[in-house]
Amino acid sequence: MFDYLIKNAMLVDGLGGQPVTGNLAIKEGLIVGVGEVDGQAKETIDAAGAYASPGWIDVHTHYDGQVSWDDVMDPSFSHGVTSVVMGNCGVGFAPCPPGGERGMIELMEGVEDIPGTALYEGIEWGRWETFPEYIDYLGTRQYTLDIGTQVPHSAVRNYVMGERALRHEDATADDLKAMAKIVQEALEAGALGFSTSRTIGHRSVRGEPIPGTFAEKAELLTIGHAIKAAGRGLFQAVPAGVVGDIAGPEHWTTEQEVELFTEIARTCGVKCTFTLAQNGSRPDQWRNCLNLVESAQKEGLEIVPQIATRPIGFVTSLKSYHMFMRRRTYLSLEHLPFNEKLSAMRQADVRAAILSDEDVPPDQPGVMANVYGLMAAAAPMMFPITLPINYEPDPSESMGALAAAKGVEIAEMMYDYLVGGEGDQFAILLGANFVDGTFSVMEDMIAHPHTTIGLSDAGAHVNLIFDAVGPTYQLTHWARDRAKGRRFPIELLVQKQTATNARLFGLNDRGSLEVGKRADINLFDLSRLNLGPLSVNHDLPAGGSRILQSAQGYLNTFVAGVKTRENDQDTGARPGRVIR
Repeated sequence: MFDYLIKNAMLVDGLGGQPVTGNLAIKEGLIVGVGEVDGQAKETIDAAGAYASPGWIDVHTHYDGQVSWDDVMDPSFSHGVTSVVMGNCGVGFAPCPPGGERGMIELMEGVEDIPGTALYEGIEWGRWETFPEYIDYLGTRQYTLDIGTQVPHSAVRNYVMGERALRHEDATADDLKAMAKIVQEALEAGALGFSTSRTIGHRSVRGEPIPGTFAEKAELLTIGHAIKAAGRGLFQAVPAGVVGDIAGPEHWTTEQEVELFTEIARTCGVKCTFTLAQNGSRPDQWRNCLNLVESAQKEGLEIVPQIATRPIGFVTSLKSYHMFMRRRTYLSLEHLPFNEKLSAMRQADVRAAILSDEDVPPDQPGVMANVYGLMAAAAPMMFPITLPINYEPDPSESMGALAAAKGVEIAEMMYDYLVGGEGDQFAILLGANFVDGTFSVMEDMIAHPHTTIGLSDAGAHVNLIFDAVGPTYQLTHWARDRAKGRRFPIELLVQKQTATNARLFGLNDRGSLEVGKRADINLFDLSRLNLGPLSVNHDLPAGGSRILQSAQGYLNTFVAGVKTRENDQDTGARPGRVIR
């Protein structure tokens, strides 16, 4: 007898095959029948009109802190994700020397905008020092989905070199030997890869680029050889130049970085994956990088860019980051309960004072609160968020255009918008991948045969970015709703979020609807799949806030054959474990 029999679903196999109507049988955590299978089951689900696909595999997340205090793992869990990979961008919490918690937190808070107070209070510090001890700790916990992790460059470099790592000194021969040993041991203990960041935009709260940013080729090749020696894992990187020059001039171009990754793959015999996006500083750099990837692939090297399926956008609201948050008068109101603060801000004299005030910079140059300056500069290019969110808006809908039409200054326009409604209105800056105001770049990236879908940043930038909803968004927008250009077949979008990522990270037991594979499955009604409103929730440790967005239309999600969601609700099951 089967545990579950899903009947009459449109099966999207994850391998790129067109959807076909059929059945799925699940038993003891595995898919045991696909297609015309029938028989008795403990529960039979009639899925007529719905799609069945592999569960989404999100390979670019930052749940490194959240895994200590949370078993739900939202926002990913609510959007059909059944496996995540954290430890990206060279930041994470293992290895961690005794007493080294503060340094690790300062790196993560600065790079990924996760409140330091939550990381101090929520993480079970002292449960590990080495990476094998850390992954053993993860093995004691249970989740709604599977957790995979990578060993982060900044933590490895800091553990071996101490203050010299923070000063960005070159590694000595002994340093290289020690780092190689740590990386190999981590991979042998179950890490899925090694990650590094090489962009100066990734800084600690102290304002300094994180350890590893300027690592020389010899160091990266040494680590590449350690990956090869372990016989598993891959090399993940955020290259210099990928977000442009918003933090200052980079040491290398992104093209030079891709050439370096190609050399690592060629010399060490390892797979490499890296972040790729279009930026305003060098808007053609992404295409040059794809040309380099094509050349590497022709050599038989596996170099895979991770792309986003929507502009990487910053959001603003009165409950999160905004351009007025460091004005003197606003700071005098900050202690008030939100409704009292909102009422005060609506008073004419307070409005006039805030609009004419000077800004008071935060004490720490690397904290994300410094984004107030960007919010002010970008205000004319922002768009009001309404539901359903229009990600391909007309320029006439921007805050700058609306301000000009009303004959008011942009600061006034933004102020009145933010204090409108219940003080819960959001606006968004559509940044990377939207340089020319169209989706043409992302369209080409999605269509490219060597890209995969990543970059959700789930668990990170909790008050600035909400791209963790990407798995749902790409189906609603790119497969169903897009009106200004090409749509993509659902099988392509599913493949780039399932089997492609599974293969890249060596997760060969999942990612496709095949007999013998893990029963990580989504059952969804595409006709009513939608995203809900944005909300700011104070549900992190120490009362920290984060922006969340719900999804509707997921009928069921299964992890290892266990039903974790039903009709967009948590069933309470926690079958997820650490991936080794």
